[in-house]
Amino acid sequence: MIGLAPPGGRLDVLCVGAHPDDIEIGCGGTLLRLGDRPATTVAGLVLTGSPERRKEAEAALPEFFPGAAVRALDLPDGRLPAHWGAVKEALEEAAAEHQPAVVMAPRADDAHQDHRLLGQLVSTVWRDALILHYEIPKWDGDSRSPDVYVPLTEDHARRKVELLSRCFPSQAERDWWDDEFFSGVMRLRGVESRARYAEGFLCRKLLLDLGAGGTG
Repeated sequence: MIGLAPPGGRLDVLCVGAHPDDIEIGCGGTLLRLGDRPATTVAGLVLTGSPERRKEAEAALPEFFPGAAVRALDLPDGRLPAHWGAVKEALEEAAAEHQPAVVMAPRADDAHQDHRLLGQLVSTVWRDALILHYEIPKWDGDSRSPDVYVPLTEDHARRKVELLSRCFPSQAERDWWDDEFFSGVMRLRGVESRARYAEGFLCRKLLLDLGAGGTG
């Protein structure tokens, strides 16, 4: 098990989502756990959403991580690949404001075109950050085994489920949106990582600084 930063060291995190609730579904438990860690900042960027959904996104992230600021844009849902330039510009603008140590974003091989585009672009914008690609289970059945796990306590898992239901009432009528679904995904990842609950991520590239010597 490795840590993201030395104990007490500053840790800046940026979360990127194509849609309101992507971030909270994909890494909400991790954000709750980061809330227990001092010297940590979290910011969010959401690319699409109706006015109602953008309000949900702006209110939700601070519930998962107090003090988090989120910017929600109004690019068209389901059409982000056709707006590649606007997406790239939004990410570059975020990069000018945020130089995070960790970026959390959708998987680059996600079946949803909006998720997939973000997952592919973040590594071209934040080249020196650790990029953790979160998963969003869905009807398409595109789940795969993660290679990074963040263990969660039962309190974190329960709180994540509670907040998802409370912060995103617009999604309550969807046939897949329920407590059992969200808890089940975390329980599965917990089994895979010798924990009760966990969230899983993919990481394409990881640089280990062992604290001595250099690269040449």
